[in-house]
Amino acid sequence: MELQLLNTLRDHNPIVFNIANFVTVQDVANGLNALGASPIMSAEVQEAETMVQIAGAVCINLGTLTTTQIDQMRVVGKLANQYHKPVVLDPVAVGAVPYRKEVALALLSDFQVDVIRGNAGEIAALAGMDWQAKGNDAGSGQGDLVEIAQACAQQFQCCVILSGPTDVITDGQRVVKVANGTPLFQRHVGSGDLLSSIVAAFTAVSPTDVYQAAQVACLVLAGAGELVASQLTADRPATFAIDLIDRLSLVTVSEIQTIAKVD
Repeated sequence: MELQLLNTLRDHNPIVFNIANFVTVQDVANGLNALGASPIMSAEVQEAETMVQIAGAVCINLGTLTTTQIDQMRVVGKLANQYHKPVVLDPVAVGAVPYRKEVALALLSDFQVDVIRGNAGEIAALAGMDWQAKGNDAGSGQGDLVEIAQACAQQFQCCVILSGPTDVITDGQRVVKVANGTPLFQRHVGSGDLLSSIVAAFTAVSPTDVYQAAQVACLVLAGAGELVASQLTADRPATFAIDLIDRLSLVTVSEIQTIAKVD
C-alpha cells in the first residue's frame, strides 16, 4: 500500500468539492482541512462548472436530499466526467429508504463514479442483494461482505468501499481489508461522511489509481481513530470527535505503518 500518498496529499493540498450532508458538513470540512486537503462546499448549481474545474475531486453525499440538490448532483457528476475529475458517491440510507435508492441508481446511470463508499446495507441495496438496513446504520443481514462489495463494484464498474469494523475495498476483482479502527466511529455521526470525502482527497492526488487511493484513505482514517481511542480512558464520543481532527493533522506515515492491519 502506497502510504506515501499521505505526504503527497499534504504537499499538494488538493481542493475537494463536496455536495455535503448538512448534518455533518462541519466535521467533513474540519477533517479534510486537518488532514491537509482543502474543502469547498456548494449547494448552487449555477457555480457547478467553476467548482468542478478548480477541484481535484468531487464527493457527492446523499445525506440530506432535496429536489434542487439532486439536480445539482446530476450536473456536477456529468461535469466531473467531462473534466476528468474523480467522483466519490456516498449513498446514505439507500438500503432503508426506497426513494434514496431510486435517486442513487438514477445518478449512477447518468454519470460514471470512481468510488462508492457505503456501509453494508447501502452497498447491498445498490447491488440488489438482501440486507436489513436501519436508517443510515448498516443494520444486519446474511451474506459475504466481500461478495456484496465485489458485486456492487462489478455492476457499476468502479471501486467500492464497504465500510464497517473492517473496511472492504475492491475493484470488483482485487480485494483489500483494513481491520484498524475503533467502535467509537459508530458512535459519532459523520464518520462515514468524513471517510467518503477523505477518499475523494486521496483520489485527487492519485486519479489514475483510485483503488490504491481508496485503500490509503481507509487506513489513514481508521488508523488515526485507533490511535485516538488508545489514549482515551473511557468511551467519550464527543472527545473522540475533537481529538480525531487533531490526530488527522498530526498523524504520520510511520505511525500508521506501525499499527496497520491490512489483509
